[in-house]
Amino acid sequence: MKNKLHVTILFIFVFVFNGKTQELSIDADIRPRLEYLNGFGTLIPDEGVDAGTFVQQRSRLNFGYKEEKFSALVSVQDVSIWGDTPQIAVADNNNSFSLAQAWIDFKFGSRWSTKIGRQALSYDDQRIFGGLDWAMQGRFHDAALLQYENESGFKLDIGFAFNQNGVSTQNTLFDPNNEGNARAVFDYKGMAYAWLHKDWEKFSGSLLLINNSYQNLDGQTPIDGTVNRQTFGTHLVAKPAAGLTLAANLYGQTGEFAENVDLSAYNAMLEVTYKPGKTLFGLGFETLSGDENGGADGEIESFFPIFGTNHKFNGYMDYFYVGNHANNIGLNDIYTKAVIKTGEKSNLLLSAHYFSGAESLGDDVDDYLGTEIDLVFTQKLLSYATLKIGYSHMFASDSMEILKGVPEPADAQYWGWAMLVVKPNFLKWNPKPVAAPTTE
Repeated sequence: MKNKLHVTILFIFVFVFNGKTQELSIDADIRPRLEYLNGFGTLIPDEGVDAGTFVQQRSRLNFGYKEEKFSALVSVQDVSIWGDTPQIAVADNNNSFSLAQAWIDFKFGSRWSTKIGRQALSYDDQRIFGGLDWAMQGRFHDAALLQYENESGFKLDIGFAFNQNGVSTQNTLFDPNNEGNARAVFDYKGMAYAWLHKDWEKFSGSLLLINNSYQNLDGQTPIDGTVNRQTFGTHLVAKPAAGLTLAANLYGQTGEFAENVDLSAYNAMLEVTYKPGKTLFGLGFETLSGDENGGADGEIESFFPIFGTNHKFNGYMDYFYVGNHANNIGLNDIYTKAVIKTGEKSNLLLSAHYFSGAESLGDDVDDYLGTEIDLVFTQKLLSYATLKIGYSHMFASDSMEILKGVPEPADAQYWGWAMLVVKPNFLKWNPKPVAAPTTE
């Protein structure tokens, strides 16, 4: 009986790993981050409010499987604040546990594949589609992708998504999950997009076309019908000489923002970086169109980078386009940066941003909004562990006070943080194909 059991187990093993090259992996992403916020995201008032301090932690576990024609990933995570769960609580009642990703990928031939399920969508410089890795929860989409790639460097992704709040046999009304501006921007009912990319020796280019449909709302209540908004544009990168890189973005947005409000907006960026040795220098300009009256004239002219990693752009203090600044005066951002190698496994980033409104805040109001300075020190501790320490300071103008609605801000607006990123691999198993056993 015991021998038969061993043979049965062996047959199951052979059936699962039937002569194919396969890989199983289990890895983690654990990152506690301490933050001290004295003017992060908006100006902090001079009186009546103290700086915020907390430690937030991502605890993510990834289970991966891969073979020649198929791969899959299941990623679960807990995002919590130190102390938000009582020490001896029977259950974690803070709703911090979630499914980060769960997708399957089938390959058809040598060039085509399809990826289906909950997944991060990240393209080019992440201005429009990004994984938002800075945010502890990240960003995901429930979507189906058809992908193509050939040997000449051409790639094509076609994606589709359709969202519902739950199972319903009556209708398909979709109630967005956010409030305010985020409710009207992030939570789409349906999406269809295409991303085309081509690499050459010293140049690469991408074309992105997106259509999002949003449920019509009566105030905050979903009603019948949808509006459609289109985002389209290109991302270009050229490397004309050793160490020199030119990058450019040009995007537009059209369609309907609401039933009786049209949308017409644009975004443009040009950046030059040069790395003659161990130090990288950069200079850039970005403009995002704005609106003076918030659509009161029947048209929104304010561009919003809908699903991007917006923390990466326009300063790390997140004054613009990180859940804020939608349907507003837009932004002009002139910036410079340097990445200095400080050791074999460390570097220091220094950047400065000069902000002004793309549209006016009003008569006799200066367009200049403020200047932000960012510093980030990065030290590699182990092959799977990195320490990051950052400090940012906002020198806000009187116009920023008007924009943020804080008439008497504190003299100093700043933000400091320290984060440990640990991404160990617990298991990576490549079982060798085995021959079927005999029962003799």
